Amino acid sequence: MYFKKILVAIALIGLIIVGYFAYYIYSVMFVPNTAFNNSEAYIYVKSDATYNDVRADLEPLLKDIKAFDALANQKKYTTNIKAGKYKIVKGMNNNDIINSIRSNNIPIKLSFNNQQSIELLAGRIATQIEADSISLLNSMTDEEFLTKNGFSSKTNLGMYLPNSYEFFWNTSADGFRDRMLKEYNRFWNETRLNKAREIGLNPDKVMTLASIVHEESKQRSEQPRIAGVYINRIKNKWPLQADPTLKFAAYQLPKFRNTVIKRVLNVHKEIDSPYNTYKNLGLPPGLIAMPDISAIEAVLNYEKHKYFYFAASADKPGYHKFAKTLSQHNQNARDYQRYLSKQGITK
Repeated sequence: MYFKKILVAIALIGLIIVGYFAYYIYSVMFVPNTAFNNSEAYIYVKSDATYNDVRADLEPLLKDIKAFDALANQKKYTTNIKAGKYKIVKGMNNNDIINSIRSNNIPIKLSFNNQQSIELLAGRIATQIEADSISLLNSMTDEEFLTKNGFSSKTNLGMYLPNSYEFFWNTSADGFRDRMLKEYNRFWNETRLNKAREIGLNPDKVMTLASIVHEESKQRSEQPRIAGVYINRIKNKWPLQADPTLKFAAYQLPKFRNTVIKRVLNVHKEIDSPYNTYKNLGLPPGLIAMPDISAIEAVLNYEKHKYFYFAASADKPGYHKFAKTLSQHNQNARDYQRYLSKQGITK
């Protein structure tokens, strides 16, 4: 009888231990462990992150970090950290959280618009992915990469087409650059290449002209007409005389670098630069800014007409007046100069 009591006691103690262990496992794995009020929260895990780094980001979001530690260790997450952006949904338990941050890297929408330089582009991208601006700039200006893919320091900005793209947050600098090259090659399909050939331009020159067209006008409706003016000038071996190229040339000089040129003057036309299209025939050696896709398409599908001149409109700011003769152009230009003077814009 006494022996039976001992066996019953042992059995009861065993059941208690098993029950406690089961409860512990349940509480560690399946009890909700989020401490935030929003419907979801995100953490960003860097490529060189340790478990302690991840833990520090998670701690403010969880009710019981030690319970999370126990399961993370059991599931070997502590030695198998995955970089990326991860979502934690309110009410998740530790098991769900670990599964999410181990395998559900969320893509981000990366976007950029018309950056004026490769340096500014690197800075813009660095605000959206893990790679920093210095590593991005080094990657985008790597001479071996540029030479291998037919670019130079003057044309490399044209490889980046302003748009929105899906990336993983932990994309490296080289990964971003290489993806943009694929997007560029996809954009320059056979149809667009044939259109460029028909104009007598290659993709680099199309991009350069598009950068001028875009700097002249942000109005999509008139970009093809502006492109047509420049194509007419190129075909007739006239200088482009594009004011945006003068501004670009001026901003390379210390005298003008920290200024804003609102009015092109004769002093700008005398600048000695290959980007001075008043002094030099043909297109400048590279882009003066990043063009919109609309401006690229405007060049490839330029409006065929007999206009050789255009001037900013005094009647409709943001638009232009087009002319076939120099006398009409001079009148349009005088109207706009008077408009600038009335606005107090002298330089």
